[in-house]
Amino acid sequence: MKTFSEITLGETTIKVDLSQPLDLSFPIKEGAATAWYVPPVRFEPVKMDGFIGDVSLGGSVNFRNIFFNPHGHGTHTECIGHISKEFYSLNSCLKTFFFLAQVISVIPEPKGDDQVITRRHFKEKINENTQAIIIRTLPNNEEKITKQYSNTNPPYIDEEAIVYLNSCGIKHLLIDTPSVDKEVDGGLLKAHKAFWNYPTKPELEKTITELIFVPNNISDGVYLLNLMIASFENDASPSKPILYKIIK
Repeated sequence: MKTFSEITLGETTIKVDLSQPLDLSFPIKEGAATAWYVPPVRFEPVKMDGFIGDVSLGGSVNFRNIFFNPHGHGTHTECIGHISKEFYSLNSCLKTFFFLAQVISVIPEPKGDDQVITRRHFKEKINENTQAIIIRTLPNNEEKITKQYSNTNPPYIDEEAIVYLNSCGIKHLLIDTPSVDKEVDGGLLKAHKAFWNYPTKPELEKTITELIFVPNNISDGVYLLNLMIASFENDASPSKPILYKIIK
């Protein structure tokens, strides 16, 4: 059954069908994508004083510890606390969760051994009132969900492109790579720092979401984004960005 809802974002009212979510996340599980040289995620049943947290092994309930890194395992959202000397948690910085978002597919440009997303990919393409940009790099295939990204030098965004996105009013940046910056850049983090305007005038409400996957059946265009996170008091959290088509 279709469920149509009208949602007001600032001065813009849109209609969406909440029964048709489009999930941009992929799960934290064994065999899923990893980055930043972290070991695989581990799920282990608690074992203590004769108790075992695994029903298949005779326990009364499933009760597992999970060992993971939000930046290295699966889809995650991060705040300025990722790069700041000061402590900021995503749970404190992200106050609202629905945004007008635009999906844009890009073919990164070769630059030496790198593949770079530049200002040219966005210039005069960002719709008015867009609050979030969702970047799908091409070619696009489901291998992104299981790829081991460490030491592969994935595509990244150059600083000038970030400055342009800032000028367009983008508050939330989502991308299907492990980082907006080059994998090995000597700790410069130019794209992160430009996006958050750090340390000159930090913008605490802005977020970056990495390691998403945008299926090919999702067309470029404007959607309603619901950016869901877990309530970790940490610079980053596993996240579940969901798109909804806007009904015209």
